[in-house]
Amino acid sequence: MRPKYLFSFLLLLIGNVLFSQTPQLTERSQVSLLTCAAGDELYYAFGHSAFRVQDPVLGIDVVYNYGTFDFDQPNFYLNFVKGRMIYSLSRRSFDAFLYEYELEKRWVKEQIFDLTLEERNQLLVFFEDNYLPQNRDYLYDPLLNNCSSITGDILKKQFGDAIEFDGSYLDKPYTFRQLVRQFLDTNSWSMFGIDLAFGSVVDRKATVQEHMFLPYYAMEQIRNTSLNGKPLLKRERTILDYNEHTQQRFFPLSPLFWFILLLAFTCAITYFDHTHKTRSRWLDFSLMFLTGLVGTFLLLLWFATDHTSTPNNFNVLWAFPLNVVVAFIFAFQDRLPKWSSKYLWSALGLIGIVLLLWIIQVQSFSPVLIPLFLTLAIRYVYLIRYSKL
Repeated sequence: MRPKYLFSFLLLLIGNVLFSQTPQLTERSQVSLLTCAAGDELYYAFGHSAFRVQDPVLGIDVVYNYGTFDFDQPNFYLNFVKGRMIYSLSRRSFDAFLYEYELEKRWVKEQIFDLTLEERNQLLVFFEDNYLPQNRDYLYDPLLNNCSSITGDILKKQFGDAIEFDGSYLDKPYTFRQLVRQFLDTNSWSMFGIDLAFGSVVDRKATVQEHMFLPYYAMEQIRNTSLNGKPLLKRERTILDYNEHTQQRFFPLSPLFWFILLLAFTCAITYFDHTHKTRSRWLDFSLMFLTGLVGTFLLLLWFATDHTSTPNNFNVLWAFPLNVVVAFIFAFQDRLPKWSSKYLWSALGLIGIVLLLWIIQVQSFSPVLIPLFLTLAIRYVYLIRYSKL
């Protein structure tokens, strides 16, 4: 056995021996929340939270991490699409946990809880029970049940009404969509895709505790939480001190650039079509087929999955699923059917309804969609006029 594998095996063996029965922590023990900075990848974009338990007398220094998933799980990608992602609680040494963030140069802050010895042991027993093979897996939800939101859930479950989350630090209560947009550039493909997939259900105001689904908010909430009328936070310190990761945006690679380009291209083609009294069937097919395909996918996310954030998605009004079928009819017939005018007026009306829903704040839509709305409206109006020739 190679030395590095032998060392890892010994660490695992020692950990299993130490925790074969939950030890009783000593007075020098500490329980804390670790908050890790956001990273460059999408799944790191919101940061991370984990619990740390340490006791120098017993030689314990472990991290309980609820953000663990396995790509090799059966049907991993299918479950991801269906909204049935299984995450697990993992337990590893603090040094091993910290090494990853040192490599990625992401800051790590620690908030040590002001707990009695009994309360610290209570949390350790809970973590160890949760770590048992039959208990460690849980159904992940990116907004309602993730590695960060579980922080508030655990504190409430263990200490009940003795825990109070003070929300006075919030400038205002945000919606889930507004909270996500604070961590992603609106004019990025990641945020555009999330905005597109999210339904109107995420446009409700999050409760004080629900803000904790984001690690940065969980960290701020701990600073404003009391246990039995006293501050929960005993002390805070920075373990790794790196600058926040910033990403340089290149406008020509952004969705807004490409949608503006599509709008200009459609205007030019429509002008030439009008001049020559013709119709570019390939353009009509492309616009209608792609919007219909997007709408069909959104409809499936709404009705055929367990995602809690995708129902009631009114993006299906402008990305009308029936466009998939109509695209082929428009593509293979030189003259438009008699019913096409009514269909196109209806499609224009649906875009108008989307704008109305946006104005009255039933659902917030991605601002980068505006050039796309104009593209569709211009082409629909031209086709209505063309159908009367």
